[in-house]
Amino acid sequence: MFCQDPRHLIIWSSFLVLVLIGSSSAAAQTAESDSSKGIPIDNATVKQACSSCHVADEKGRLSRISFRRTTPEGWQQTIRRMVTLNGVDLDPETAREVVRYLSNTLGLAPEEAYPAAYEVERRADDQPYKDAGIQETCTQCHSMGRVLNQRRTSKEWALLMAMHRGYYPFTDFQAFRRSGPATDEPQPVDQAIKHLSEHFPFQTSEWAAWSATMRPARVAGTWLIRGQALGLGPVYGSFTITPVPDTEDEFTTATTYTYARNGRRVTRTGQAIIYTGFQWRGRSSEDNGNTHREVMFVDRDLRTMRGRWFTGSYDEEGIDITLERADSQPVIAGVHPLALSTGTTETLRLYGLNLTGESPSNSIDLGPGIEIMEVLGNNDESFDIRVHVDAEASHGYRDLFFDRSNISNAIAVYDEVDRITVMPSTGMARVGGIRFPKQYQQFEARAYNDGPDGESNTADDLDLGIIDANWSIEEYAVTIGDDDTQYVGSIDGSGLFTPSLDGPNVERSGERNNIGDVWVTATYPAQTMSRSQLRARGHLVVTVPLYLRWDPTAVEQP
Repeated sequence: MFCQDPRHLIIWSSFLVLVLIGSSSAAAQTAESDSSKGIPIDNATVKQACSSCHVADEKGRLSRISFRRTTPEGWQQTIRRMVTLNGVDLDPETAREVVRYLSNTLGLAPEEAYPAAYEVERRADDQPYKDAGIQETCTQCHSMGRVLNQRRTSKEWALLMAMHRGYYPFTDFQAFRRSGPATDEPQPVDQAIKHLSEHFPFQTSEWAAWSATMRPARVAGTWLIRGQALGLGPVYGSFTITPVPDTEDEFTTATTYTYARNGRRVTRTGQAIIYTGFQWRGRSSEDNGNTHREVMFVDRDLRTMRGRWFTGSYDEEGIDITLERADSQPVIAGVHPLALSTGTTETLRLYGLNLTGESPSNSIDLGPGIEIMEVLGNNDESFDIRVHVDAEASHGYRDLFFDRSNISNAIAVYDEVDRITVMPSTGMARVGGIRFPKQYQQFEARAYNDGPDGESNTADDLDLGIIDANWSIEEYAVTIGDDDTQYVGSIDGSGLFTPSLDGPNVERSGERNNIGDVWVTATYPAQTMSRSQLRARGHLVVTVPLYLRWDPTAVEQP
């Protein structure tokens, strides 16, 4: 008979975990050596919320909790699991205080958090791990970044594996244990416990150093925005941070930025918390309700922040962001367009801050072969200049100097476009729109010049930036009569792929879902007599919705 009461399932799962722990030699061997580790919990809210299940010892350390360190997202995920599976009752305000305290007390040092930043920035490209066997064991169900963002005692790593086997028994068949005849070789799960205990231990010199010097980050003021959005190009603007009164780590923000390629201007207001002295987690909104989640890391010198702002049902739309602290001096953030053809006269727009006032042409230097003809007017955040590129100018990048500000490799000088590429080379979308949301995929086409050596795909190739290509999808033939292009979706003139509806399609043979894989193709007029156009393509997989998610999404509060 199956238990109908979910509490019985929880009790049974916990019993399974204990049985599995008892059978784990790794847990037994390391329990004694781990007994001196752990960080005491002295926050009353955490004790009240957690101590009914997590027992405190004589040093004030709570079982399980005091022996693990992770990111704010990691602690948030743990709380979600406690609420969902174990029936913990927490109001949002209490949950936020618990996450804040644990992130600050049992967090990560900058050197520990940076290698797996892609995980909390919600990037789709999970990075390869140095040990292929460990990666194979862990990534059958989730990204490797989730593992890299944790530090545990050896006993806790063993307990984590036991929890996986208790809650998700199929992990043994998927990754944890080998099938076939028994051997003396350790099982993958035991190899993982040993490896993770050695490479991601609870106690590290990085955390000891950072926790000793950790303090509230002094970030109030105005920051210069340099950003890059896939398919949309460079983003420039300003980011003003104001402390929330009577707090050390909460802030409000006012953001203004412009997409250089189309001139679209965006204004946002938001709020944020800085965890562990360097981990910015915020949210900002436009007047139309469009919301971005902000994940950034504050550099130790408090002069730079880097990260990603993202939105979308699958966090798939985003801007790669770099913020630099601005003072009262003029500073240049970037220029558009990013490339100039020899023998032409063009208008460039320079973006930055504190640009109001006279900008004489002799204060701007774009290097040899580029003449600054005139300045066409300016405002505080941008101004235009008219330039002429000599027909004999050498091909290559030029640094931009303006007053005391400069940008390396700001402009590329070239004679023709030799090739184009499609980015990303492999993308993914998910059907949706009826029962589940859609996951979109943005592509971009970039142009390249072969550079001084005249050969493609070498180190001196010149990236000329995003181009306005013609987009189409073509069949990625897998079977005879493949018909994916008719059903998976469509791509617009900006390179944005929109998938079709989820669920069975009665118009498709076998009433199959609207899934499949296709080529996404970009074409661009060639500038040479030998070719009429340049072509490039990327592979797109259109798959089913993500039916089950345990991780926090972009719609949740920071």
